[in-house]
Amino acid sequence: MAHIEDRWYNTVPGPGRKTTRVKTALHGIGKRYRVRYIDPTTGRERKKSFPDRAKSAAEDFLISIESDKLRGTYIDPAAGRILFRDFAEQWLRTRRFDASTRESVEIRVRRHLYPFFGHRQLSGIKPGHIREWDAQLVNLIAAATRAVTFAHLRSILGAAVDDERIAKNPCSAKSVDRPRPDERKIVPWTWEQVRTIRESIPNRYQPIVDLGSGCGLRQGEIFGLAVEDLDLIGGWLHVRRQVKRVRSRLVYGLPKNNKERRVPLSDAVAERLAKHIDEVPPITVTLPWEDPGSRTRITANLLFTTTRNNAINRSDFNPDIWHPAVARAGIERSRAAGMHALRHFYASALLDAGETVKALAAYLGHADPGFTLRTYTHLMPASEERTRAAIDALFGATKRAPTPWRRPNRVIHRRFRSSTPTRGT
Repeated sequence: MAHIEDRWYNTVPGPGRKTTRVKTALHGIGKRYRVRYIDPTTGRERKKSFPDRAKSAAEDFLISIESDKLRGTYIDPAAGRILFRDFAEQWLRTRRFDASTRESVEIRVRRHLYPFFGHRQLSGIKPGHIREWDAQLVNLIAAATRAVTFAHLRSILGAAVDDERIAKNPCSAKSVDRPRPDERKIVPWTWEQVRTIRESIPNRYQPIVDLGSGCGLRQGEIFGLAVEDLDLIGGWLHVRRQVKRVRSRLVYGLPKNNKERRVPLSDAVAERLAKHIDEVPPITVTLPWEDPGSRTRITANLLFTTTRNNAINRSDFNPDIWHPAVARAGIERSRAAGMHALRHFYASALLDAGETVKALAAYLGHADPGFTLRTYTHLMPASEERTRAAIDALFGATKRAPTPWRRPNRVIHRRFRSSTPTRGT
């Protein structure tokens, strides 16, 4: 039975059925009141001491403990004494990430969370600490990095709630404002800029620009594209893998969001790829799958390799080839001037041609079409003319409809046929 023990006095029977308080040997030593209760999770007795003249605080604590036990929300006060750093390391070990994502998460957690929270106990982290930590980082790291790191912090403390180490997640407090990345509207490159960049890089890599601007592939997906992924006759391109860096080594991995997809292959891009295959034959490259330490090996006939017949490393390609080409096109070097800008060009071209957001999301490999809409909604063509035409039709007015966009005739390349990628172990 839970109760409060007075360590300084014992109550003993006195004359006439009265009781008398007698000082104990501990009188005046240490804290006076001790709350004793049974931990429902372990069945063991727990204790918490309070100083002299704090009996009301001991009573409030006892009432709180018993109420939490009745509601099923009891949290062992000792469970939250673990240091944030120790619990975060457990979280990193048990959380499922692919190898490249795990590496980036570990870097952000250890670089931006441990210096402030690492030495604190979980139970001692309050909303005020979250606000102070975020305020310190405002001018130190980019808003996007702050937002992602805050998401890691919220996830770690959420796991602590699930493990019944703390009762509430301080990141969810109303006084804590979640950092958000700067919202910048995407300004697509012009066709002249894309063409200039293409002409400014070596011939063996020029079709890379075509795949980015004409198929919307990510950089790693282009570097991992194999000849067996092309269906030049049917007009499809299958995105099955990407080349990425994990702990400074190249590996194959699934495309982003761990989902393969296929993208319509236009005649113009197909012709350029066919010419590239004739001039620069595909090279067979074998790499580990997802993790450099994995025993699983994947072999693919890559369309783009280095002059030494190796897979392309973005850390070499970007400074040596891409950045100089962007500069020659008169574009200022920035985060927005990476190869990802070719995907924005592709998206803007499809939206301008009337393609649906749902189809565009599928071609770009976005997990959520809502993300595609939020990213590119400002690029969607204005609908004033369609609105006027619809109302005119209701009121009986006649108006010539705009000429529909016509797809050019497909050029069939009969000497190329798709096949299945080779996988080895």
